[in-house]
Amino acid sequence: MKVGLIIYGRLQTISGGYLYDRNLVEHLEAAGDEMEIVSLPWEGYGRSLLHNVWFALAEQLRLADFDLLLQDELNHPSLFWLNQRLRGQISYPIVSIVHHLRCSELRPSWQNWVYQQIERRYLASVDGFIFNSQTTRQVVQSLVGDSPPHVVALPAGDRLQPNITPAQIEDRAQQSGPLRLLFVGNVIPRKGLHILLEAVAGLPKSDWVLDVVGETAVSPQYTQQIQQQITYNVTLHGPLSDAELASKMMQSHLLIVPSSYEGFGIVYLEGMGFGLPAIAGRGGAAHEIITHGADGFLVEDTPTLRQHIHALHHNRSQLAKMSLAAQTRFAAHPTWSDSMSQIRNFLQSVIPPPP
Repeated sequence: MKVGLIIYGRLQTISGGYLYDRNLVEHLEAAGDEMEIVSLPWEGYGRSLLHNVWFALAEQLRLADFDLLLQDELNHPSLFWLNQRLRGQISYPIVSIVHHLRCSELRPSWQNWVYQQIERRYLASVDGFIFNSQTTRQVVQSLVGDSPPHVVALPAGDRLQPNITPAQIEDRAQQSGPLRLLFVGNVIPRKGLHILLEAVAGLPKSDWVLDVVGETAVSPQYTQQIQQQITYNVTLHGPLSDAELASKMMQSHLLIVPSSYEGFGIVYLEGMGFGLPAIAGRGGAAHEIITHGADGFLVEDTPTLRQHIHALHHNRSQLAKMSLAAQTRFAAHPTWSDSMSQIRNFLQSVIPPPP
């Protein structure tokens, strides 16, 4: 297959969505498919709408000899009208990779209403979908009805190749001293780092330490707010290599990313591979990974989050039990290779046969 992929910026951008796209590109290329990345510039939402009338972009797509064009749904403001304009001018199908919808995020309802109108028009302009979770599939179908051909291919957590035994997990849980907490994610409001900092601020500082791993340059204003909120026991690392992140996960007790919304939440699964119970927000698809009270918790507010941290610090037997359950949950999940093979089979099925 010759496959195009439209993204914003670089494929190496740090986020769960780009990790998914990157794994797919690597899998397709390893299978012998030819990939062409079409990179659009990162711009504000309003300026991105103007991409729909870029003559050069329309001409590039009109003349491309793709068998199939993939589009990351993140690019919907640039494509919602352009896709419709290309109808009848291209012979290849367009398949959208949907991680989560912008209109699902937490913001004023009037803003999400505007985003929803544009996203609905974009979703109606494609020929098929790749969904990263059942939750994302359901949200999209609520906007556009019964969807065109689609596949639900779950992200995986085996990127960091966890190598920790149940005995090591139990020993770690029983170690004396503060609970070692880990937050992994871009430092943006949706990921909820401010909620975590509020929660631990109400606990004795001898009970916990917190490592924060993630890009701090995505939302400078929010990062400044976070830096003002940090008082003690918190280390802001910035992004780490895979090896460094794996080391942090080996040493930690709990992974806490109380996002307001996650289309899936790859990091929860990655942490579970190291036996880390995951604490997440209730918005989105985290419930597809975390069984509340068994291998993690789903929380809605700061006091509840604080209560769970406090309880696990003082009940290390419960922490050990949940940690082992987290590792078991990880082991039952498909690998990246499994999910990307599923997508490749789907893509082959939607390519029209030659005339």
